[in-house]
Amino acid sequence: LSALSLALARHQFTPIFSAGGNGTYSVESAPLSDTFVEEHSVKANGSVGADWLIRDVGKITAAFTSDFLRFITGDPRLATSSRLSATFVRPLWQDAGFKQDMENLTQAERNLLYDLRKFTQSRKDFSVKIASAYYNVLGNRDAVRNSYLNLQSSHQNADRTRALAQEGRVAGTDLGRQEQQELSAESSWINAVVNYKQALDNFKIQLGLKVDANLVLDDNELEALQIHHPDISVDDSIQLALASRLDYMTIKDKFDDAGRKVKVAQNFLKPSVNLFANASLDSDPNRNWSLPDPQRYSWSAGLDVDPGLDRTSERNSYRGAIISRNRAARTLEEQEDQIKLQVRDSWRTLDQAKRSYEISEIGVRLAERRVEEQSLLAEWGRSKAQDQVDAQNALIDSKNQRTQALVTHTIARLQFWNNMGILYIKDNGQWEEVQNAKTK
Repeated sequence: LSALSLALARHQFTPIFSAGGNGTYSVESAPLSDTFVEEHSVKANGSVGADWLIRDVGKITAAFTSDFLRFITGDPRLATSSRLSATFVRPLWQDAGFKQDMENLTQAERNLLYDLRKFTQSRKDFSVKIASAYYNVLGNRDAVRNSYLNLQSSHQNADRTRALAQEGRVAGTDLGRQEQQELSAESSWINAVVNYKQALDNFKIQLGLKVDANLVLDDNELEALQIHHPDISVDDSIQLALASRLDYMTIKDKFDDAGRKVKVAQNFLKPSVNLFANASLDSDPNRNWSLPDPQRYSWSAGLDVDPGLDRTSERNSYRGAIISRNRAARTLEEQEDQIKLQVRDSWRTLDQAKRSYEISEIGVRLAERRVEEQSLLAEWGRSKAQDQVDAQNALIDSKNQRTQALVTHTIARLQFWNNMGILYIKDNGQWEEVQNAKTK
């Protein structure tokens, strides 16, 4: 749509041709001696014209007109005439009219650029949105897997505790604790399955698929995730964002647009003085049919002056343009602060996700050691049920936290690149991972 508007704005500065014509058949009663007779006649006229608005020069209008009259009955007279005329108008003092036309063209060109930037930014936001949903679904499925492994371990611990209880080697409270853990693990697994299926259905809708579509996610995607933490400071990130963000470029350009419109509105306050010139060639009226005769010419030139005694409307437009420019300046300042805030928040989120992953990685190793220790003690009948349950729950929680931290870091990294304006989307929709971000 922006390209169509631009094409129309550019068309205004090309020769625009027009043509038209009409014909009529008429009957008129005319007196002849003591009676009235009917006169039948055919009348037709046609015209061909062209308008050309030339940048910084003026407007030229040219037209060729021809009239034809033929009496069919009565006096068989034939009357024809034709004219070739041209008019030129050039603003001398107040050129606001032509500045307005040029402003329309300039604004149409910039609007197309703005929409291209907006479309590019929309592709980036869409890619981050889809990737976030996709990795969250993978994280939910990994939680289902961890919950199922926890359920299997709970079954094994409960079966082993029941066998030891039959031999009188463990107390009844330990057996009850293991059976409660078995039920809790099954409930957690059921809830994890429901959350995963719900997240998967929502993801299908985001992709434009039917809810009942069979969608299988690739396990390798989650396994391939790694912590790639960018080596860049907050201040450098902000400077890079202010130099690369497309929406910030648009806001700055719109501020320039508002400044140009102030100059255009100010120009309308001047008196109007236009130079005009007319020239025409007429046909010979004594001949039945003739083209415009170069010897039958006429021309005139002069000035069209409007002192502008009442400029209330123009004054209001000028004042409104100033207000819009001031508003654009405040919007630019606000957008700069918003970009700084977004970059700072995404940088903190990214750093937090990295630290969470490092902590959860240590937690998984510690929990695995505890589970292994409790398993060895349980074989000798020296482990307490509470210690086994705590160790197993800690392992599952650490694994889920590690996966969630990995997913959060990946999403935060993509959003961090997007907030800095350096997330590049290739033609196939895939993003290009940024390896090294530097500021000049």
